Amino acid sequence: MSKKSSSTGEVRIHKRWDRDDTELSILALPTTIWYILFLFLPMFGIIIAFKSWQISGSFISNMINSPWCGWDNFAVLFRTGAIWGYLRNTILYNIVFIILNIVLPVICTLMVSMLHGKRLAKVYQTCMFMPYFLSWVVISALVWAFLCYDNGLINNMFFADNPQQWYMKPEIWPFLLTFLNTWKVLGYNMVVYLATVTGIDRSLYEAAIIDGATIWQQVRSITLPMLKSVIIMMFIMNVGRIFYSDFGLFFQVTRDSNSITGITTTLDVYVYRMLKLGTTGMSSAAAFIQSVAGCITILVANGIVRKIDPESAMI
Repeated sequence: MSKKSSSTGEVRIHKRWDRDDTELSILALPTTIWYILFLFLPMFGIIIAFKSWQISGSFISNMINSPWCGWDNFAVLFRTGAIWGYLRNTILYNIVFIILNIVLPVICTLMVSMLHGKRLAKVYQTCMFMPYFLSWVVISALVWAFLCYDNGLINNMFFADNPQQWYMKPEIWPFLLTFLNTWKVLGYNMVVYLATVTGIDRSLYEAAIIDGATIWQQVRSITLPMLKSVIIMMFIMNVGRIFYSDFGLFFQVTRDSNSITGITTTLDVYVYRMLKLGTTGMSSAAAFIQSVAGCITILVANGIVRKIDPESAMI
């Protein structure tokens, strides 16, 4: 059913399927198929968390023939006690990442947008965006080149007489992982804010300059209010993934060193290790908890934002 306005201003309801509906449906079809195949169909795998997984044939036959075990996988998961430390690591790292990945991109966006030379601004923006295209495998090799015990650049330059085992020093890794995460995604996050700043009506700044407003007053009264809705949206989306972590950052960059597992292991790394041990049910239970907790946190964050500023809420 569609509504169309006639020349007299009346709204007429058409129940027939017209050409516009066909074109829009064809346009949305690839995305719809992708969502069904890769997002909705895999949701049936949730039942693995409630089964004692047994390998006896194909994936479908395993899912059907494996006996139900109720909440046993969840009980064993929390009875081990180690998951609480990994949950703590995941949440604390993400809290730091959320704060830095909102504050720093906004600051850098304001600085780049104030540059008078647009070509120079493009150069800075490109240089900041380039690390996003590097995979964690490549970054892991770069970190190894710096921190390697035998031929690492840092040991050769500063600790030639007493080489350090950097992959056995847990105290340095929270700072290093935070730096690497911020360095990699800074340029990507800037693109979102720069697009918003570019769309701000320039006449607002011209009027502010005529009124004698300083640069800081322009930022405080024009730019930041215009960025507020985008900042809140990015915050809500990041909060929804607070129980997830970047597997490549915490597993590949650290090279799964046993000496620093207590400070660098997150829930995603823990799930991967359980899969390697063949405990499919427990790993599925952990992933199920991540999904439910993430859904709850994003709804809570959106509800809080709706109470404070209804116009900035996502739903």
